[in-house]
Amino acid sequence: MQKYIAFLRGINVGGHNKLPMQDLRALLDLLGFLEVKTYIQTGNILFKSDVTDIAIITSKIEAGIENSFGFKIPVLVKTPKQVALILENYPFSETEKQTSYFALLYTKVGRNQKQLITTFSFLNEKFKLINDCVYLYSSTGYGRAKANNNFLEKN
Repeated sequence: MQKYIAFLRGINVGGHNKLPMQDLRALLDLLGFLEVKTYIQTGNILFKSDVTDIAIITSKIEAGIENSFGFKIPVLVKTPKQVALILENYPFSETEKQTSYFALLYTKVGRNQKQLITTFSFLNEKFKLINDCVYLYSSTGYGRAKANNNFLEKN
């Protein structure tokens, strides 16, 4: 059995796509995943599976949510080893790392996208793109950051 972490995008935000964690855990149990645990209302899920193809796991969860709850939610599945590597690759100082963030992308960013994103500069913020992860540090906090998820998704 392999451990996995699934990140669900856009649930329980601003009253949209409400998905109680109890219902989500029950769904993943029905889908055959084991030792399913969720983290608060974020849609972050820990579980085990004997399926080793992440694309199959992802599709199974996305289809299960759509069929059971009636809305499409993007799902990103990683192994604990992949998440550990993301944390090890933090490009900021230890002090900045404590209050920085990262955003996982569904695909590795292409050269044109990378060039576009890295040409932006915001006061009190810095971000770095490594493979399929964007690391962000804002000295004023993420709530005031201009280089947030909305910015990254538009560019």
